[in-house]
Amino acid sequence: MDIVYTGEQDSRAYKSVIGETVDEIIQSDEKTCWLDADLSNCSGTGGNYSKSDRYINCGIAEGNMAGIAAGLSASGMKPYMHSFAPFASRRCFDQVFLSAGYAKNPITVVATDPGITAAFNGGTHMPFEDVALYREIPDSIICDCTDVPMLQYFLKNAKDMPGVKYIRVGRKASYQVYADDSEFQVGRGNVLRDGDDVVIIASGIMVHEALQAANKLDMSVAVIDPFTIKPLDVDLIREYAKKCGHVVVAENHNRIGGLTSAVSEAIVGIPCKFGYVAIEDEYGEVGPLDYLRERYDLTDEHIVKVCESL
Repeated sequence: MDIVYTGEQDSRAYKSVIGETVDEIIQSDEKTCWLDADLSNCSGTGGNYSKSDRYINCGIAEGNMAGIAAGLSASGMKPYMHSFAPFASRRCFDQVFLSAGYAKNPITVVATDPGITAAFNGGTHMPFEDVALYREIPDSIICDCTDVPMLQYFLKNAKDMPGVKYIRVGRKASYQVYADDSEFQVGRGNVLRDGDDVVIIASGIMVHEALQAANKLDMSVAVIDPFTIKPLDVDLIREYAKKCGHVVVAENHNRIGGLTSAVSEAIVGIPCKFGYVAIEDEYGEVGPLDYLRERYDLTDEHIVKVCESL
C-alpha cells in the first residue's frame, strides 16, 4: 500500500463515508443489514432508510439491538450495529459477549466518537475502556481507524470475517495516511516510517500525532500503525522493540487494557525501555477537541517528551 500522508486534513468526514459505504454494502450483498440505536443521522446513514428495508432503527436500546443483531446472524444475515462508542461497548457488553461472541454469531459493531473525540458530549460519552472490553471477547477483531481508506476497507470486509468485529471511528474529518483503495490484512501492522532509535506504535487519531512527533524528534524514529489492535502483529512489534530498544505507545484510550497493555504484553522478555501516551486511568470531560488533547496529553509534543525521556 502507498503512504500518502502530508499532515493536511482529509476533506471527507467519517460520518459521510460511513453512510456512502454502508449503502454500497447493503446494495451489493442481500444478506447484510444495518441496525442503529436512533442515531442514523449521526452515523451518516439517515438518508439510506428509504432505499432498503434492511436498515432498522432499534431505538435507544443498545442491549436489545445487540440481541437482534445476534438473532439476525443466527438466521444467516450479516448484521452491522451502530451506536456511540460508550453505548456500543459498555452498555451492551453482556449481550455482545454472550449472544454474539459465545454463541458464535458473527456481528460487526460500529462505534463512533471514541475517547476524547466525543468532545462536547462529555465524560458520559467518552469511552476510555471500550478496547479493553472488546479485547476480552475471545476471537474478537478490533480496528481503531486511522483514516478513511482504512475505514472503507474494514467496513466492506468485516461482514465476511468470523466472530465479533469492533470498529472504533470518529465522525468528523481525519488525516489521510493511506492511499485510496488500500488493502489491509488483519493481524498485520504497517510500518509508516522506518527508524533505529525509537519505535512509536500508534492507533486511531494518535497516528497523525505520532507522525508529527517523528518529524520533530532529533533521532531515527520508526512509526507503526497496528491496523488491528486485536489480533496484534506481535512479530513486527517484537522485531522493532529489539531493533530500536525504545518503545512508545500512543492511543486515545486508557493505558489499562488497550493498545498500551497489548504492546507491553507483546514485548515481554525483550530488553528495552517502554513509554506511553494514553489516558491516565481517569474519566472523560466536556470540552473542544483541542482542549481535550492538551488536557489528556494526547499531543505530538507529549510524544516527543516521552521519546526524549527514554
